Amino acid sequence: MEKEITGTTGLTGLLGRPVAHSISPLMHNESFHLLGLDYRYLCFDVGTKELETVVEGLRAMGARGWNLTMPNKNLMCELADELSPASEISGAVNTVVNDHGKLIGYTTDGIGYMRSAKEAGFDLIGKTMTLLGAGGAATAILVQAALDGLKEIRVFNIKDKFYERLEEIAEKLNQRTSCKVSVHPLPDDDALRCSISSSDILTNATGVGMAPNIDACIISDASFLRPDLIVSDVIYNPRETKLIKMARKLGCPTFNGLYMLLYQGAASFELWTGEKMPVDIIKEKYFK
Repeated sequence: MEKEITGTTGLTGLLGRPVAHSISPLMHNESFHLLGLDYRYLCFDVGTKELETVVEGLRAMGARGWNLTMPNKNLMCELADELSPASEISGAVNTVVNDHGKLIGYTTDGIGYMRSAKEAGFDLIGKTMTLLGAGGAATAILVQAALDGLKEIRVFNIKDKFYERLEEIAEKLNQRTSCKVSVHPLPDDDALRCSISSSDILTNATGVGMAPNIDACIISDASFLRPDLIVSDVIYNPRETKLIKMARKLGCPTFNGLYMLLYQGAASFELWTGEKMPVDIIKEKYFK
């Protein structure tokens, strides 16, 4: 029987726009139920214009914590009282813990990626990565991977509005971690091919190949790959992007971004409750 809402039920939730499609309420509320925890998770359609007012309201009400999705992750950095190292370096927050009125900001997206890689059987510590992209997912992966102990990360992206910010993050990581981070412009097939040839893993953290544009691919052909290269794609719709199909046909070990979503949520859950999310049950119920 589901635990009733009480006068002490803790509030958690998601602030973003749009949020109606989110799977987060299902996975969090099911986890609260399974563990008998007196919390509920709700979605709130909130944009940057309303964010500060909403955050102060949640602080005043004693909400336990919340997640941020687009377009609120960067602004939440300015509203938090304290930031985790990953949030401070990346300039993004996707999880807030309200510690008796003190708002502590974290980013768990990179944690989700690193755990999904480990659960897929890949130990990336001490390895070299070629990372494609400079948006929110790419930045979260870059920062967490460097903090966790990858040897080298080479990031490729077009020279768009994110590129200069990416260079600043790379500089911080080179100063604060032992990981060697470099940034390279696209398109430059020769430099990309050279980087991939000496990398242990290729990670696509762009939206290239996402539905409905499923015939798009971030690399032009399979000659960039080799059978012992790990290939990952943060996209999970479709489950097999053109990149993943190309890699599997060549015999490369692969994984997609589906469980990154699960494990970033699991990290938030543990920050709020001190308990581990029952991920095996949640995976079976919502991620098949």
